[in-house]
Amino acid sequence: MTTTLDGSAAVATLRTTAAIRERAQHLLQRARAGKSSWFRVDDDALDQAAVTVAEVTRSRYPTLAIPYHSRWRHFEAGGVDRRAELATRTTNRDTAAQARSMIDLVVVSVLLDAGAGTAWHYRESGTGLDLSRSEGLGVASWHAFRNGLFSSDPGDPLRADAAALRALDVDSLAGAFQVGPENPLVGLNGRVELLRRLGTQLAAHPDVFGPHGRPGGLFDTVPGPAVAAHDLLSSLLRTLSGVWLSDNAIDGQPLGDCWPHEAVAGPGLSRGWMPFHKLSQWLTYSLLEPFEWAGVAVTDIDALTGLPEYRNGGLFLDTGVLRLADPALAERDWAVGDEIVVEWRALTVALLDELAPLIVGHLGVPQLPLACVLEGGTWATGRTLAARLRGGRPPLSIASDGTVF
Repeated sequence: MTTTLDGSAAVATLRTTAAIRERAQHLLQRARAGKSSWFRVDDDALDQAAVTVAEVTRSRYPTLAIPYHSRWRHFEAGGVDRRAELATRTTNRDTAAQARSMIDLVVVSVLLDAGAGTAWHYRESGTGLDLSRSEGLGVASWHAFRNGLFSSDPGDPLRADAAALRALDVDSLAGAFQVGPENPLVGLNGRVELLRRLGTQLAAHPDVFGPHGRPGGLFDTVPGPAVAAHDLLSSLLRTLSGVWLSDNAIDGQPLGDCWPHEAVAGPGLSRGWMPFHKLSQWLTYSLLEPFEWAGVAVTDIDALTGLPEYRNGGLFLDTGVLRLADPALAERDWAVGDEIVVEWRALTVALLDELAPLIVGHLGVPQLPLACVLEGGTWATGRTLAARLRGGRPPLSIASDGTVF
């Protein structure tokens, strides 16, 4: 019994962004002291990195009216207002029903947003746009949702529910994403399995997702006119941790995007674990707007951390803030659980917290939420540098199953 209680306490700790930040900062200070086996930190390069990000931000958003970093930006690919189309198709629904539909869409779409590979693209028939990477995945998932792929009710296509997700097959998703021998999508089977697991988890929590297991049921769990961003994240981690396929667990409780690192301190059974919850946080960022559009204020957005993925992480390697202890480390493939990758992601989280105020200063604005700094921002700069230096490839090659990067 004691072990179970200790395990529950450890899992609760590891599901907080406070733990993410504390442990990431510990690893950053350790690297600064020269104790990392993998990285060296050049603090003198941090301000120039901020200048570079500020320049990219001004080029993308000249008026500095910067939206949140979220899946909704990908739905706007090519300057097309796809949200307006969804709103038009749901005009006969009340505000709550519209919010549920948008939440259904964004949850499924975010879970499909793993790296697509360099060969895949999606041609949008209505606009003729040829899209790849995250934008292509976003627009492809948008049309799949629009066409009812994730709904078990033919009379209500604009939803996602447990029954349809659990029944999803590879051929159906391949067809929706235009996958074929000449247009291969990395991790197609893994994406299908991920959505099937999502369906199972939705059905297992009717108290949150309702009798049909709809992600949009999350909207009905918010009783008042406001909700804290971390409360949304906590709900996702409590109900959907079983979606993430990893062997990382404490006392049989799945930890999800949380990985061992021998230098990480912490109490009890949480010692040695470095949490990130990247996709869950990316999903939380993507839920901000549906809640706000429905009149629910989302507070304390900066409680969420920066996203530890290869664009933000690549930014620090490509601007020289981070250097590999041995350049030969870039010549091989790494698994997501390898210590070098865990530490790279942790340093990314800690450095984003230090970089953000420098970027805001160079932009000359009094304040800017981290969600807007990321959008402005760090992710786009990381992508730009990767395109310039390596044809878009990240500085470290990561073999991912689609549930982390």
